Amino acid sequence: MEYGLIGERLGHSFSKTIHENFGIYRYDLKEIPRDGLDAFMKSKDFRGINVTIPYKEEVIKYLDHTDEKALSIGAVNTVVNENGRLSGYNTDYFGLKNLLLENGFELEDKNVLILGTGGTSKTAFAVCSDLKAKSINKVSRTAKDGAISYEDAYDLSDSVDYIINTTPSGMYPNTEDKPIDLKRFSKLSGVADVIYNPLRTRLILEAEELGIKACSGLKMLVYQAVAACEFFVGQKIDDQKTKEIYNSLMLQNGNCVLTGMPGSGKSTIGKELAESLSMTFVDTDAEIEKRENRKISDIFATDGEAYFRRTESQVIKEVSLMKNCIISTGGGAVLNPENIKNLKSNGKIFFLNRNPEDLIPTDDRPLANERSKIMKLYEERLPIYNNTCDHKIDSGIGIAETVKEIKKIYENNQSDQRTQS
Repeated sequence: MEYGLIGERLGHSFSKTIHENFGIYRYDLKEIPRDGLDAFMKSKDFRGINVTIPYKEEVIKYLDHTDEKALSIGAVNTVVNENGRLSGYNTDYFGLKNLLLENGFELEDKNVLILGTGGTSKTAFAVCSDLKAKSINKVSRTAKDGAISYEDAYDLSDSVDYIINTTPSGMYPNTEDKPIDLKRFSKLSGVADVIYNPLRTRLILEAEELGIKACSGLKMLVYQAVAACEFFVGQKIDDQKTKEIYNSLMLQNGNCVLTGMPGSGKSTIGKELAESLSMTFVDTDAEIEKRENRKISDIFATDGEAYFRRTESQVIKEVSLMKNCIISTGGGAVLNPENIKNLKSNGKIFFLNRNPEDLIPTDDRPLANERSKIMKLYEERLPIYNNTCDHKIDSGIGIAETVKEIKKIYENNQSDQRTQS
């Protein structure tokens, strides 16, 4: 290959999409087993490569020249072949530094915890040092190689200002994992997670719930790719192009989730919205009926609500891992906090609020088949709908206007806001 990414497992990498969007070269993904790295590096059969887990440190011994910053970090993620001479760089450094600065992380004279001890943690340590952090502690479960344990980290909780996660905890497919409990830290100003799949890890979601500034790793990935491309081809990538690529990735990998009362128009609006945004429409109630091969009313009548809710949660967990979807949820999906966390991992939640007087009872909705039931449900669920949504929409304004409003908010929300005039 001429340009590409090497690593042990690359099944869910976004790098090919990013690099080929520069429009300069083809970019390939090459999985290399641990016993195959030596032959690959010695063959030098490439012009430029990015390097990911677990080879960021190991490739250094094959290089003829290592950039001073990469050498001080002890990790290389970009290698350029110039007529058989291999030069190594660490563009993760530029990606993480830009991510932190852009999100207002003011590390000077502050105390930082870096979760993890791998190659990316070394990069994070260098960035924090250059941004003049007061203290920097790496955290690992084994507390080796100069790292402290997680229990030691909790002992410092009253003085920690920023946390940066460089571990794979919370990364797809183990999206329910979380490396540390943020509620135990009393003065956190910011949390950064280098993971970009899902778009919002459980760590990031917890930070947002606690009102703590938080940022995920997708933009870091784009920034480091830009720096790598510039090393590969020796030309500057336009800032506007960088923004366009980031915005495109957010739209391609995010979901728009619709919540609200039965009869609020979620399915109808969702289908129209999916067509307008060229996204896939998924109705969780329809998925449940397909899985069970029976109507929801029959599920309630035969197995009860508890069985239905368990099935609903499993369907939502699976659907939440999908990308580029409009997801219409059942009226009671918001009752389970785990459903909300799963839906928010890749999605923005829009609550379609409609006057309960306009909601029509129907026999296919067991909990909303009478006017009195609808009014009672609305009163009980309204605070939950409000507290779990990212945006609240009045769906009583009509289907076309509701679709237009959600589309506008969603596209702006998924974009780099600096591109907005």
